[in-house]
Amino acid sequence: MPIKPLEIEVVESKAGNIYEAIIIAAKRARQVNDEMKIEYSQRLQPLMEKEEEDETVVSKDKMNISLDFEKRLKPTEVGISELLDDNLEFRIRTDETE
Repeated sequence: MPIKPLEIEVVESKAGNIYEAIIIAAKRARQVNDEMKIEYSQRLQPLMEKEEEDETVVSKDKMNISLDFEKRLKPTEVGISELLDDNLEFRIRTDETE
């Protein structure tokens, strides 16, 4: 997997400062990761029930599911790309009451 450098000014322009931009991308990455875990569990659930019957078929199916998830973008990449493409809506909490 090649490393893709990012311009700090571009990332910083998407939020108030670079630190806020990193927090926003990280929170989105956590959301994506949680969604992927749920989907992975849902896809494996039927296979776990069949596991007792025939281990060879199930392990091939498990391998195919694992390979499918490995081909996807990593959650961090998704979070950063959504931030840079302006596909995220976020608001920053302030201590002041409005």
